[in-house]
Amino acid sequence: MCGRTACSLAADNLRRACAYRDRRGQYRQPEWVRGERYQPSYNKGPQSCGPVLLSRRHLHQDADSSERVLMDMRWGLVPSWFKQDNPSKVQFNTSNCRSDTMLSKSSYKGPLLKGKRCVVLADGFYEWQQQSGGKQPYFIYFPQTKDAMDKETEGDEEWKGWRLLTMAGIFDCWEPPSGGEPLYTYTIITVDASKDVSFIHHRQVRAGKGVAGMPAILDGDEAIRKWLDFAEVPTQEAVKLIQPTENIVFHPVSTFVNNIRNNAPECVAPIELGAKKEVKASPGNKVMLGWLKSSQEGSPQKKENDLPKWTSQFIHSPSPKKTSADVLLQWLGKQGQPAAKKRKA
Repeated sequence: MCGRTACSLAADNLRRACAYRDRRGQYRQPEWVRGERYQPSYNKGPQSCGPVLLSRRHLHQDADSSERVLMDMRWGLVPSWFKQDNPSKVQFNTSNCRSDTMLSKSSYKGPLLKGKRCVVLADGFYEWQQQSGGKQPYFIYFPQTKDAMDKETEGDEEWKGWRLLTMAGIFDCWEPPSGGEPLYTYTIITVDASKDVSFIHHRQVRAGKGVAGMPAILDGDEAIRKWLDFAEVPTQEAVKLIQPTENIVFHPVSTFVNNIRNNAPECVAPIELGAKKEVKASPGNKVMLGWLKSSQEGSPQKKENDLPKWTSQFIHSPSPKKTSADVLLQWLGKQGQPAAKKRKA
């Protein structure tokens, strides 16, 4: 299942990171709908709100269905037919939707057949591996290019920063029976775990808890276009996009993330499993974490070419080339990392 994510980009940078070309080939950034409600977080769980992409036509019937908008929605689908006044009283867990039952369960089948498809955005998501001493959390995300953080300068129109993870979702709009503001909610579609992450959390039947898997990830703008453009791509074609992907990487993180109340850079920062050394224990890393904390507090315009060249050994790759974990550390970093802290080749 997918029960915890991170999405730390500021609202304006989210728009830039979600830029696309419309049906006419025009470069566009999706507009925010109720963007003032969006709150970045390193530790999002069900019932919290998070950013999703959807077709503008869902909100404006005369809009081009290829146009996209950003909206902050609550995680955990509340069916439009739910009759109670309190949406929190939904008796079943709708944070995830299994791909093999999404066309049979009424909570998901109804909105899916109406084209209510969305893309859930995140820096990445967390999974926990059961070990003899407890559960070890991992952060899972798209591979990042080695120059993702090097080339961006303030004011660039094209986004060259962190590549967001784009997960297939279904949304619905619930209106309180006694009147009031409509509530938009979503669920994340899950599929069987891919080979690379199956050792962390393989999809399996658990007594009384159903089946768990990993998010259905849409890899590339063409897959996103087809999933969102419900007017041009029918449901029968769109569901073919729901497949496991191998194009993901991961690294272990601190158990600090286990507590949903913890919302800080430590949640995503890589650790070394052998030493069990927390990133915050290093003075240099405290500088790194301090920069990201200040970034979250309203300094998203900090120039990326001011960031250092951190080095980190990615757990799945002994190659000396820069890995996605290195890029993450660079993303978290601040200029001034002492040379003595660099790893020896």
